[in-house]
Formats: sequence, C-alpha cells, structure tokens
Amino acid sequence: MSIRRLPEHLINRIAAGEVVERPASALKEIVENALDAGASRISIRLSNGGLDRIEVSDDGCGMAPEEIALALERHATSKLPDDAIECVSTLGFRGEALPSIASVARLSIDSRPQGQDGWNRTIDNGALLSEGPVALPPGTRVTVEQLFARVPARRKFLRSAKAEYAACLDIVRRLAMAHPSVAFSLEHDGRRALSVQAGDAREDRVAALTDRALAENHVIVSLEREGIRLSGVASLPTYNRGVGDHQFLFVNGRPVRDRLLVGAVRGAYADMLARDRHPVVALFIDVPPLEVDVNVHPAKTEVRFRDPALIRGMIVSGLRRALDAEGFRSVQKADPAGLSAWKIEPVSPTPIGQLPIFEAAFPAVSSYAPSSASFADRRPSFSAPPPQARAEPAADAAPESASYPLGVARGQVARTYIVAEAEDGLVIVDQHAAHERLTLERMRRAMDGQGVAAQALLLPEVVELDEPACDRLEARIDELRDFGLELERFGPAAILVRATPAMLGQGDVQGLVSDLADDLAAYDSALSLKERLDMVAATMACHGSVRAGRVLSVVEMNALLREMEITPRSGQCNHGRPTWVKLGHGDIEKLFGRK
Repeated sequence: MSIRRLPEHLINRIAAGEVVERPASALKEIVENALDAGASRISIRLSNGGLDRIEVSDDGCGMAPEEIALALERHATSKLPDDAIECVSTLGFRGEALPSIASVARLSIDSRPQGQDGWNRTIDNGALLSEGPVALPPGTRVTVEQLFARVPARRKFLRSAKAEYAACLDIVRRLAMAHPSVAFSLEHDGRRALSVQAGDAREDRVAALTDRALAENHVIVSLEREGIRLSGVASLPTYNRGVGDHQFLFVNGRPVRDRLLVGAVRGAYADMLARDRHPVVALFIDVPPLEVDVNVHPAKTEVRFRDPALIRGMIVSGLRRALDAEGFRSVQKADPAGLSAWKIEPVSPTPIGQLPIFEAAFPAVSSYAPSSASFADRRPSFSAPPPQARAEPAADAAPESASYPLGVARGQVARTYIVAEAEDGLVIVDQHAAHERLTLERMRRAMDGQGVAAQALLLPEVVELDEPACDRLEARIDELRDFGLELERFGPAAILVRATPAMLGQGDVQGLVSDLADDLAAYDSALSLKERLDMVAATMACHGSVRAGRVLSVVEMNALLREMEITPRSGQCNHGRPTWVKLGHGDIEKLFGRK
C-alpha cells in the first residue's frame, strides 16, 4: 500500500483522542487557558454533565480577532515565547487543545481585550460556521456544545451524565486548590455546585473544596531542600477516609496524578493508618523547570522528575515532621452517633411512687404499727445489695487537672478506658491504643541508638507457617534481629524463635511471628527498607502493648497520660484510630439539659 498524508480534519480528530478523552478533559484545557490569560475570576456552566454544553467565562486579557483564528490552528500557542520547551511555566502550552476540541464538537469563542471590541468565531466539527462582532465584558467566553455528537465511536464510550459531571467537578476542585488567588464558580444544570472567593488562605481553600472539618484537623506542611519547596495541608491521621479520592498533588501549579507521589504519601502515614484508610492531603511541589519534565503526555497529568528519590524523601520527611510537631493532638470532633447514645431516660407514665419496686421495697406507711423496735428492725430489705465501689488510698493529694493537657486519671472503665479530668472537660483514653503508640516510639528511639534489647526465651518456641511465609521471614532475619527478635529456620514450614524484644515482655510469640509474615507479604515489595522497618516495629508494638482488660493503678494511668503528652503522634494508634477523646464541659451540660 502507498503512503499518503492524512487530511487536516482527521489529524485533529486523532489528536483529540489524546487530548480530549471526555468533557472533563476539554474543561481542564479551557480553564488552564483562562488561568494563563491572567484571569482573577472564572465562571463555569455545565449542562448534562458537560455532554451537552460546557461554558467557561473569565476576565483575562482576551484575544483580538486574528489571535482567535490563530488559536484554532494546530500547534499555535502564546505560551512559548521561544523554543525552550523544557523551561515552560504555563499550564497549557502544546497548542493542541482548542483545534482538537473544535474538530469533535461545536466550539464558540467570544473574546474582547481591554479597550477593544469583542469578536466571535464559531467552529462546528472542524468547519468554520460563523464569525463577527459580539458584545461582552473584557475577557473570554468559550462554549463547547455536543461533544463527540458526530463521532459515535467515541460518544458511546462516554459514561453517564452523573459520572462525567463528577469528573468535571474533580478537575475544577484541583485547579481551584492550585490557584487560591482566583475566584471559581461552577453551575450544573442551573444549580450552583461550587463557589470560592479570591484571596483565600491555602488551607482555607483546601478545606472549602474538600470538607469543612479539615480546617480544624490539619497540619501545615513546609519544607525546602536543594531549591525545591514542598508546602501544603495534610490531615491528622485520625481524620481519614475509606478511599484515596481526597489526595491532591500539584507540581509547579499543575494538578498531577503520579504513582511516585501517591506512594510517598502512603509511606509517610504507613504506621499511623490502617491499610484500608487514606489521609486527606493537598501537597504543592515547586521545582525548577529543568528538574521536571511536564511534556510527558498531551493531557499533562503526568510528570517525570530528574531526582525522584529526592522528591519522595521530601514528601515523607515533610509530612512526618509536620505530624510529629503536633504531639498528642487527635481529631476531637464529636461523633453524632456516639453522642446520641447518651439518652435521657424516658419519663414513665406511672408516678414514680407507685412503681412496683417501691411496693416491694417500701410497704405502705399505714402498715407500720407503732412499736418501740429500733429503726434497723423495721428497715426494708432489698433483693440485691447496693453497688460497691473500689477506691485506692492516695498517699498524696491528687494533682490539679489544670496542670496537664490530658488531665489527671480519676478511674478506669471496663478495664479498657482511662477516665481523666482535664481543666476543660472529661478525657477518655483507650489504654491499649495509647500504649501501642508509646511502645512504637520507644522502639524507634532504641533503633536510632544501640538497637532494641533482646530477651532470650528459656525454651525456644517453634512457630509453624506455610513455606512462602517462612521464606519471607528468613530473608529478613538480620533486620528482625535489630529489633530484638531472633529467628531461625526450622525445617521447610517452621520458624524457631530464640529471643523476643525485651520491652514487649511476655507476649504472644505465635501471633507476633504470624502477623509479621502477613505484613511482609502485603508490603515487602512496595516499601523501602526504612518503611519495612517501621512496619515491623508497628506490628511488634501492637503485640507488646497494655491489653484491654488489664486493671491499671492510678499511678500507672497517670504515667501513661504524662508520656502521651510528650510523645509525638500519640494522638493516634498505629492503625489511625484516636487514642483519646474529650467531652467538653459544654457537651456534658447539654447531656443534662443545663444548656
């Protein structure tokens, strides 16, 4: 077969397959052009999820008539003043978006520079439909209608209107986060779905676009190294979600989806969240243009770093440093379901004096005959003894609760929860979750020093596992020895345990080794050496912590509280659950109807 040159309209449709995959792709390109034009306000209107109509209006610099015509030609752009594409700093720069969209939809551009008249140019699936003067404020309005209407092979692969709208909303959220100096509004089928004002602080903008509760449950991330700056907002580990859809990553103001960055976030929270929970983060990386390649894909959602290890290390250390600085802080938003369990008993329709219990316990007054017998002889007897309480004698007066952020221990409930009185409310601590975190931090400090001391077992214990699990443990024998766990292969399907970490005490050796094997199976290939060590330490700490059901003395409870106050990340256990909650005085007064 002979080689032929493809016609222009077919070239544009092929390019549209890469640049314009769905309405959200077209919307992203148009909004990026508005941002590059210096807009301070961008208004977006969608119909039927963007399938029928997309309209973007901005107050940017606008375009003259000849510039509008040039913008609709392939590879024509104002974003590259020279040929140095490696130094590009604008969002849209490839010159493919507008002609690609115009080849598969009806595209109308109305634009007016400051001090000039407005002009309109309309292209219908690659053919010029009309052009002429138009009245509008300074700026640009781009309208896309009936995307892929004449390309049924592409149209039938689009998803439902709700799914396409969700993708458009996600795009606008990400761009609005990256540019807090710009006001954004989004309407869908006449309903206002998003509105943020210009000049918001970055953390306020992120909270407004994700969840308002994030404003009270976040940390500020800030780190600079070798000319690269990391900044942003990250949630406390106890403020998490079941899916990772609230992780927003930006490189030089571009929203990106990069497996390296997502993996770094997971590594930073590795020992603070359960495997099926995800933090809420918005991280902004500013990199010199020569250190990152943004021209990897026409959609510009992927980037390549010259030194990916440096970027990953900055994210991990930046997040951990910010979380460490918060100490024992934890999410203290009251759970409505939990508070609703505190119910006032319903009022009985029977007067309290006539209830059967009073008839049985206290005979009618008239039945008491005058007698010289003592009151003790006539005292009614109850079928059940009164409740008994246990109190420990205190050698010294109880300390003042105002002296400590987590208060002073007053007792223990269900042999699991420590109840403490603080200056501003009632603090309840999960003793196992709290001690689990404290044990992990002790192990980390020991690893940074001389290593974890080992306690030899009087009789080595044999743990039977399947052969692959034994292989994984055998490959990590040297690393586990640094934690005080001495293992030895004992046949094809068994491991011999000779020593365990001394700080764990006498725990469940079988469960510890089995859990370590499971963790190595889940994460061994995905984590770096340091992250694997953190994971091993977290598993060991869980097995060596104070268990629920153990009775603690008041001295032990107060010692636990004081150590929590000086230990980083003690507000959550190794699985992301809070270690303590507080019921403020105001909440307590509401429970009793005082407010």
